[in-house]
Amino acid sequence: MTLRPLRRAMWLVALTAVAVPALGQQRKSLTLEDIWAKRDLFAATPEGTSWLADGRHYTALVPDEKNKTQDIVRFDITTGQPVSTLVEGESLKGPGGLLQVEGYSFSSDEKRLLLTTAEEPIYRRSSKADFYIHDLTTKELKPVSKGGKQQYATFSPDGERVAFVRRNNLYYVDVASGQEHKVTDDGTVNQRINGALDWVYEEEFEFAVGFGWSPDGARLAFYTFDESKVPEYAMQMWGKLYPTSYVYKYPKAGEVNSVVGVKVYDLVSKKTVTLDTGKEPDQYLPRMKWTQNANTVAVQRLNRLQNKLELLHCNATTGAGTVVLTETDKAYVEVTNDLTYLKDGKSFVWSSERDGYKHLYLYSFDGKKNQQLTKGNWDVTDFYGIDEPRGLVYFASAETHPRERQLYRVDLKGKNKQQLSQGAGTHEGAFSPMFSYYFDTHSASGVPPVAALYDATGKAPRQIKVVEDNAELKKTLGQYALAPVEFIDVPLADDPKTKLHGWMIKPTTFDATKKYPTILYVYGGPGSQTGQDEWAGPNYLWFQHLAQQGYCIISVDNRGTGARGAAFKKSTYANLGKLEIQDQMDVARWAGSQSFVDKSRIGMWGWSFGGYMTALALTKGADLFKTGVAVAPVTNWRFYDTVYTERFLKTPQENPGGYDENSPVSHAAKLKGNFLMIHGTGDDNVHFQNAVALEEAFIKANKQFSSFYYPNRNHGIYGGVTRLHLYRMMTEYFVKNL
Repeated sequence: MTLRPLRRAMWLVALTAVAVPALGQQRKSLTLEDIWAKRDLFAATPEGTSWLADGRHYTALVPDEKNKTQDIVRFDITTGQPVSTLVEGESLKGPGGLLQVEGYSFSSDEKRLLLTTAEEPIYRRSSKADFYIHDLTTKELKPVSKGGKQQYATFSPDGERVAFVRRNNLYYVDVASGQEHKVTDDGTVNQRINGALDWVYEEEFEFAVGFGWSPDGARLAFYTFDESKVPEYAMQMWGKLYPTSYVYKYPKAGEVNSVVGVKVYDLVSKKTVTLDTGKEPDQYLPRMKWTQNANTVAVQRLNRLQNKLELLHCNATTGAGTVVLTETDKAYVEVTNDLTYLKDGKSFVWSSERDGYKHLYLYSFDGKKNQQLTKGNWDVTDFYGIDEPRGLVYFASAETHPRERQLYRVDLKGKNKQQLSQGAGTHEGAFSPMFSYYFDTHSASGVPPVAALYDATGKAPRQIKVVEDNAELKKTLGQYALAPVEFIDVPLADDPKTKLHGWMIKPTTFDATKKYPTILYVYGGPGSQTGQDEWAGPNYLWFQHLAQQGYCIISVDNRGTGARGAAFKKSTYANLGKLEIQDQMDVARWAGSQSFVDKSRIGMWGWSFGGYMTALALTKGADLFKTGVAVAPVTNWRFYDTVYTERFLKTPQENPGGYDENSPVSHAAKLKGNFLMIHGTGDDNVHFQNAVALEEAFIKANKQFSSFYYPNRNHGIYGGVTRLHLYRMMTEYFVKNL
C-alpha cells in the first residue's frame, strides 16, 4: 500500500549542476502554477525504449510534432544516433483514423510489432486497450481482435500467435489467419477471473498479467481466481442526476480471499491441466513463470501469514508439483521478481534476507546446492539479470549508504564485485538482453536525471553518449531561488547509536538568528524511503515553494523503512504505527531543539501511509505538532486489504491490539492542533470509509477539524487541474495555520 510514483523507464549518468543566472539577474519565486499548471519543470525521459536482438541497436518512440504522432526509430547503440525510422506514425491508419501509439513490443524475429492504442486504466497496473499487429515487411496493419478492448496482448515466442484477456477470459489469435481461440469460457465479473488478477493481487503483489507462454509456444500457463466469496465494496460514483455504484471484490483484513490456482492449456490437444499447488485454499500464489524447460512451471506458494514462502516446480503435463526451496521468517518473507532461471537449465538466481540483509543466491535447479553471490551489511535493491557467457550478475544496492543506489556486477562465484556507477545519488540501470550495453539513470536531491548509454563489454564501463541531460530543465530551474538540500542524521531517543537518515530544506532567505515554522514530510511505511538522494520532481519543487514562504522542510525515514536490513525494516512487525510515530515525534523534538526552528510551530503532512502517520502525529503526538495535513490516510487497518495488512500485522482475529492501539480513530479525543484531512471519494485502494470513520470519531469526541473530498478521484487524486487545486489548498492551510 504505497503511493508509488508512476515512473516511466529512464536511461541515464554524469550529473551537472543547475544553471545559475547571470551576475545581477534576480531569481524568480516558484509558484504553484509553475509546478502544476505548466510542463517545463517536468524532467524529460526517453519514451518506449526497446533493445533489438542484434545487440547493436535499440528503438524508441520519438514524437513527430508535424503530424502529431509518434514514430518508432532505430538507434545505433555504439553512437546513440538514430539510423532509421522503423515505423512512421502517420502511416498507421486504423478504422477510426490515425492511431496514437502508446506502447509497442516486437515479435521474437522482430518482423512484427504489437501496438498499444486507446489505453484505458482500470486499477494501478491494469488497463485495457486496442491492440494492433503491424507487419514490418508488408506494412499490413490489423487489429488483434474485433470483439472489444483487450488486456495484456502478448506475442507467442515464435510470433505466430497473440494471447490476451477480455472480460475475465483468456484467448489467443493466430496472426496469419486472424482466427480467435477461446482458452476459457467461465470468466464472470466479480465471480471468476482467468489470465488476469484480482484487485488485491494486482495491488499488493505488484503485477497485472496473469498468463505466460511456454518457451516453445505450445502452451499457456495462467492464473484462475474464484472470487465469488470475497466481500464486495461499493463506491458511489457521482454523476449528473443519479449516482451509480461501482462494485468490486476487495478482501479487507481478516476476510475471505479469492481461491487461486494455476492451469496450463495445451494448444494442440486443447486440454487444460491444473497444477498441484497444495490442498490449502487459503494461501497465496504470488508468482508464476515458466522455467527454461518447456514442461516445467515455477510457482511460488505463500501461506496466509506470509512467513513461509515455497518455490514449486510443477510438471505442465501431469500437474505434479515438487517443493525445491523454502524460505521462513519470524515476521514475513518478501516476494520479489528476482527469480531467474539460467539458460543452461541447471540453475537459478534467488534473493533472500536469510542473513539479515537482502542478497542474491545461485541455486542448482533442484534447490539442493547454493552459492551466495552478494554479502555484506547492505541490501541489494534491484536485480537486473545475468550475462551468462561472461558469468556476470548485474544489480543495484545501497552499499555506499542507505540513501544511495549504485550499480554493480559480480561473477557467478560471488567474487570480483565491481561498482559500475559513479557519483553520489541514485542510479537506475536498464540492460540490453546480452548485457553488453546499459542505460544508467542518475539523479540526486535537487538535481534532475541525466541519461547516458554505456558499453559494459570491457573491464570498466565506457560511456557512449548522454541520451538525455535535461539541460533545459536545469537552465529553467536556475532562474528560481532554490534552497539547498542538506542531509541530516537524527539519533533515536531510546538508542542514540542508531541514526535515522533524512534531509532538510531551510527557508530560501535563511537567517540563523531567526526561528522558522517547520513541516515534516513523512511516508514511513514498511520498506519505503523518503530520505533517498534522488530527484523528487514536483514534491521537491513544492517544498522549495514552501521554503520561499519561510518554512523549513524536514523528511526523515523512521524505523520500518527500507535499505537498512531486515531487522530495521521488520522492527515494526505486529505493531504497525507504534515505533514509526514514536520516531517521528523524536524527529519533531530534534527539530525543536535546533536554534532556527520555532518548536511551537511544527507541522506534518503525508499521503496514504504518510496520511496515517500525520493523523497519529496530531493525536498521539498532539503536544508536539500544531498543524497536520493528511491525504488519503488509512485510519483503521481493519479497513485495508488482506495481503498488505496481514503481512505486517497478522490477522485482526490473531492480533486485535495491533490493529486498534495505533489507529488514529482510537486516539481521536487527543486531537489538539489544526487538522485537515483530504480524500478522493473514488479511492479503490484506501477507501473513503477511512475518512468517514475518523471524522465520526472526531465528532463523537467534540473535536473541530477540517476535511475536503475530491469527487470520484482515486488514490492518486489527479486529473485536469486537480493537483494544482490540491497543492494550493494544502499550501494555504499551512500558511494560515502554521
